[in-house]
Amino acid sequence: MAVDVYLYFNGNCREAVEYYAQVFETEKPNIMAYGDNPPNPEYSLPEEAKNLVMHSRLNINGSNVMFSDVFPGSPFTVGNNIGLAYISNDIDQIKQLFNKLQDGGAVKMELQETFWSKCYGNLRDKFGIEWQLSHENE
Repeated sequence: MAVDVYLYFNGNCREAVEYYAQVFETEKPNIMAYGDNPPNPEYSLPEEAKNLVMHSRLNINGSNVMFSDVFPGSPFTVGNNIGLAYISNDIDQIKQLFNKLQDGGAVKMELQETFWSKCYGNLRDKFGIEWQLSHENE
């Protein structure tokens, strides 16, 4: 599987992904909002986050480009709003890469099972690059 580009937006992701879908004449994007997550009794979702885009993906000429709004209160800098997503069907490989990339970096979300992946985590490596590592069945 390839390394995919992840673009982050500050509240206007839905507009951006729909715009790029039109420009590149892709399928209508499937958009998952933060409010679409199953409720977590330990954490109540802020009202301003519910309609923000948690995830969307377009296939542009054979490349996956993924999109998300940053969570309210998270830092956002125009021009630096890009990350990389490593998606694999090999959980051991994901764990090895995560452990290597976290050396000298900062873990944002430890590897864990989520409702969309058996093994997902994200971090910023020692060079400031944002990585999301995720298990995906073929």
